[in-house]
Amino acid sequence: MDREWNDSQPIYRQLRDRVVALILDGVLNEGDPLPSVRNVAAEYRLNPITVLKAYQGLADEELVETRRGRGMFINAGARDLLLQAEREKFLAEHWPRVHATIRRLGLTPDELLKAAEAPDGGEEKR
Repeated sequence: MDREWNDSQPIYRQLRDRVVALILDGVLNEGDPLPSVRNVAAEYRLNPITVLKAYQGLADEELVETRRGRGMFINAGARDLLLQAEREKFLAEHWPRVHATIRRLGLTPDELLKAAEAPDGGEEKR
C-alpha cells in the first residue's frame, strides 16, 4: 500500500479505499486475513483507532468479518460486491462525462477500440 496520505478525505477513508483496491486487484482474496490493526498502525504511522475505523467500515459493508481472537478476514463474495458497486459508480458518475467527451470529439467505436488495443493503451508520449 502507498504510504502517502492526502487532505482530500479522512485517512481512515483513504485506508479503506486502499484495502478495497487490494481486493479488487486480487491481492487480497476471499478468506484472506487483513493485516492486524497494530501492524498497519505501526507500519504507516497511524493511530490504531484510525485503522480500526477503516476496518470497521469494511465490516459494516459486509466485506470483512471479525473472527474473535483471530482478526478480520475477507468475506466470500466481497470482490463481487465491490465490482458491482464500482461498476454502478462508474456508470453513474464517470461515464456521462466520458461519453460527452467522446461525442464532442466525434470519436468512433473503431477509433476507441484501436486506441485501447494499442501497446501504450492509446496514450500519447510527450
